[in-house]
Amino acid sequence: MLEEKYIQKKAVSLQYDKSKDNAPHVTAQGTDKTAQNIIKIAQENGIPLKKDEDLVNMLSEIELNQEIPIDLYQAVSEIFTFIYGISNKTQEDEKNNEKNTQ
Repeated sequence: MLEEKYIQKKAVSLQYDKSKDNAPHVTAQGTDKTAQNIIKIAQENGIPLKKDEDLVNMLSEIELNQEIPIDLYQAVSEIFTFIYGISNKTQEDEKNNEKNTQ
């Protein structure tokens, strides 16, 4: 079994704007230090993260700014559903907190 320090870390960033994009596209990808920077930037900007090693391996094969292939639509849609769920819950929590402080 490999020690944790020898396992390569990967990260991929996706973006999707339903008003102008046909499908999500890869906006950043990297391993090790670059992956850590992608994760750090996402965290600093309140962007939800989802760990899925198999999917990140597949997405890391896609060139930057390229749309994801059709065969990944289902997997990526599950990720976006997860993220939208988190975002909606966070917005609801913020609204409830505002009501409680007034």
